[in-house]
Amino acid sequence: MEEIKKKLQAEIAALEHELRSELPKEIAKARAHGDLSENAEYHAAKERQSFVDARLSQLKKRLGEFSMIDMTKIPRDRVGLGSTVVVLDLDKDEEVRYKLTTSEETDVHAGLISTSSPIGKSLLNKEVGDIVRIQIPGGVKEVEILSLKTIHDS
Repeated sequence: MEEIKKKLQAEIAALEHELRSELPKEIAKARAHGDLSENAEYHAAKERQSFVDARLSQLKKRLGEFSMIDMTKIPRDRVGLGSTVVVLDLDKDEEVRYKLTTSEETDVHAGLISTSSPIGKSLLNKEVGDIVRIQIPGGVKEVEILSLKTIHDS
Protein backbone atom coordinates (compact mmCIF):
# COMPACT_ATOMS: atom_id res chain seq x y z
CA MET A 1 0.00 0.00 0.00
CA GLU A 2 2.75 2.44 0.94
CA GLU A 3 4.48 1.79 -2.38
CA ILE A 4 1.34 2.76 -4.31
CA LYS A 5 0.87 5.89 -2.20
CA LYS A 6 4.47 6.91 -2.96
CA LYS A 7 3.94 6.38 -6.70
CA LEU A 8 0.77 8.47 -6.64
CA GLN A 9 2.48 11.21 -4.62
CA ALA A 10 5.42 11.27 -7.05
CA GLU A 11 3.13 11.58 -10.06
CA ILE A 12 1.12 14.30 -8.31
CA ALA A 13 4.32 16.25 -7.54
CA ALA A 14 5.55 15.97 -11.14
CA LEU A 15 2.20 17.06 -12.59
CA GLU A 16 1.87 19.96 -10.13
CA HIS A 17 5.33 21.17 -11.16
CA GLU A 18 4.34 20.94 -14.83
CA LEU A 19 1.03 22.71 -14.19
CA ARG A 20 2.48 25.54 -12.11
CA SER A 21 5.92 26.03 -13.72
CA GLU A 22 6.33 24.62 -17.19
CA LEU A 23 2.90 25.07 -18.77
CA PRO A 24 2.51 28.76 -17.84
CA LYS A 25 5.87 29.42 -19.52
CA GLU A 26 4.79 27.52 -22.66
CA ILE A 27 1.48 29.39 -22.78
CA ALA A 28 3.20 32.77 -22.33
CA LYS A 29 5.74 31.92 -25.03
CA ALA A 30 2.97 30.84 -27.42
CA ARG A 31 0.95 34.01 -26.67
CA ALA A 32 3.95 36.08 -27.65
CA HIS A 33 3.68 34.67 -31.19
CA GLY A 34 0.52 36.70 -31.76
CA ASP A 35 -2.86 35.57 -33.13
CA LEU A 36 -4.14 32.88 -30.76
CA SER A 37 -6.87 31.59 -33.08
CA GLU A 38 -4.33 29.93 -35.38
CA ASN A 39 -1.59 29.32 -32.83
CA ALA A 40 -1.08 25.53 -32.59
CA GLU A 41 1.50 25.83 -29.79
CA TYR A 42 -0.93 27.82 -27.67
CA HIS A 43 -3.80 25.37 -28.23
CA ALA A 44 -1.56 22.37 -27.53
CA ALA A 45 -0.31 23.92 -24.28
CA LYS A 46 -3.86 24.80 -23.17
CA GLU A 47 -5.04 21.27 -24.01
CA ARG A 48 -2.15 19.79 -22.02
CA GLN A 49 -3.00 22.12 -19.14
CA SER A 50 -6.59 20.81 -19.10
CA PHE A 51 -5.37 17.20 -19.21
CA VAL A 52 -2.85 17.71 -16.40
CA ASP A 53 -5.46 19.45 -14.25
CA ALA A 54 -7.95 16.59 -14.75
CA ARG A 55 -5.29 13.94 -14.07
CA LEU A 56 -4.25 15.74 -10.87
CA SER A 57 -7.83 15.71 -9.61
CA GLN A 58 -8.10 12.00 -10.39
CA LEU A 59 -4.82 11.16 -8.62
CA LYS A 60 -5.64 13.20 -5.54
CA LYS A 61 -9.02 11.49 -5.27
CA ARG A 62 -7.37 8.06 -5.59
CA LEU A 63 -4.76 8.96 -2.96
CA GLY A 64 -7.58 9.98 -0.63
CA GLU A 65 -9.28 6.62 -1.23
CA PHE A 66 -6.07 4.79 -0.25
CA SER A 67 -5.93 6.73 2.98
CA MET A 68 -9.41 5.45 3.79
CA ILE A 69 -8.50 1.73 3.49
CA ASP A 70 -8.92 0.11 6.89
CA MET A 71 -6.45 -2.77 7.04
CA THR A 72 -8.34 -4.29 9.97
CA LYS A 73 -11.36 -4.85 7.71
CA ILE A 74 -9.39 -6.95 5.21
CA PRO A 75 -10.22 -10.58 6.08
CA ARG A 76 -7.60 -12.85 7.63
CA ASP A 77 -9.14 -16.17 6.54
CA ARG A 78 -10.70 -15.30 3.17
CA VAL A 79 -9.50 -13.76 -0.08
CA GLY A 80 -9.13 -9.98 0.08
CA LEU A 81 -6.96 -7.14 -1.15
CA GLY A 82 -3.29 -8.22 -1.03
CA SER A 83 -4.08 -11.94 -0.89
CA THR A 84 -2.02 -14.44 -2.86
CA VAL A 85 -4.25 -17.27 -4.04
CA VAL A 86 -3.30 -20.54 -5.74
CA VAL A 87 -6.21 -22.01 -7.67
CA LEU A 88 -6.69 -25.15 -9.70
CA ASP A 89 -8.24 -24.39 -13.08
CA LEU A 90 -10.68 -27.29 -13.23
CA ASP A 91 -11.02 -27.10 -17.04
CA LYS A 92 -7.29 -27.21 -17.77
CA ASP A 93 -6.23 -29.13 -14.64
CA GLU A 94 -3.45 -26.64 -13.95
CA GLU A 95 -2.53 -24.47 -10.98
CA VAL A 96 -2.52 -20.70 -11.33
CA ARG A 97 -1.26 -18.16 -8.81
CA TYR A 98 -2.91 -14.75 -8.45
CA LYS A 99 -2.22 -11.82 -6.19
CA LEU A 100 -5.15 -9.46 -5.71
CA THR A 101 -4.03 -5.86 -6.04
CA THR A 102 -5.33 -2.39 -6.68
CA SER A 103 -5.89 -1.29 -10.27
CA GLU A 104 -2.61 0.69 -10.18
CA GLU A 105 -0.56 -2.46 -9.61
CA THR A 106 -2.30 -4.75 -12.09
CA ASP A 107 0.00 -6.83 -14.30
CA VAL A 108 -1.87 -9.86 -15.65
CA HIS A 109 1.29 -11.50 -17.02
CA ALA A 110 2.85 -11.39 -13.55
CA GLY A 111 -0.32 -12.76 -11.92
CA LEU A 112 -1.23 -9.41 -10.35
CA ILE A 113 -4.97 -8.94 -10.83
CA SER A 114 -7.21 -6.15 -9.66
CA THR A 115 -9.88 -6.75 -7.07
CA SER A 116 -12.26 -5.08 -9.53
CA SER A 117 -11.47 -7.47 -12.41
CA PRO A 118 -13.86 -10.38 -13.16
CA ILE A 119 -11.42 -12.89 -11.62
CA GLY A 120 -10.66 -10.66 -8.64
CA LYS A 121 -14.33 -9.98 -7.90
CA SER A 122 -15.14 -13.68 -8.12
CA LEU A 123 -12.35 -14.66 -5.69
CA LEU A 124 -13.07 -12.00 -3.05
CA ASN A 125 -14.29 -13.41 0.28
CA LYS A 126 -13.78 -17.04 -0.80
CA GLU A 127 -11.93 -19.62 1.30
CA VAL A 128 -9.55 -22.53 0.69
CA GLY A 129 -11.56 -25.43 -0.76
CA ASP A 130 -14.21 -23.25 -2.39
CA ILE A 131 -15.10 -23.89 -6.04
CA VAL A 132 -15.45 -20.53 -7.75
CA ARG A 133 -17.27 -19.85 -11.02
CA ILE A 134 -15.68 -16.94 -12.88
CA GLN A 135 -17.49 -15.21 -15.73
CA ILE A 136 -14.89 -14.48 -18.41
CA PRO A 137 -15.34 -13.23 -21.98
CA GLY A 138 -15.15 -16.80 -23.33
CA GLY A 139 -17.75 -18.20 -20.94
CA VAL A 140 -17.43 -19.51 -17.40
CA LYS A 141 -14.23 -20.80 -15.80
CA GLU A 142 -14.31 -22.94 -12.67
CA VAL A 143 -11.43 -22.92 -10.22
CA GLU A 144 -10.84 -24.46 -6.82
CA ILE A 145 -8.94 -22.46 -4.23
CA LEU A 146 -5.99 -24.59 -3.12
CA SER A 147 -4.11 -22.15 -0.89
CA LEU A 148 -4.41 -18.65 0.42
CA LYS A 149 -1.98 -16.19 1.96
CA THR A 150 -3.58 -12.91 3.06
CA ILE A 151 -2.00 -9.48 3.35
CA HIS A 152 -1.79 -10.11 7.11
CA ASP A 153 0.43 -13.17 6.55
CA SER A 154 3.09 -11.15 4.71
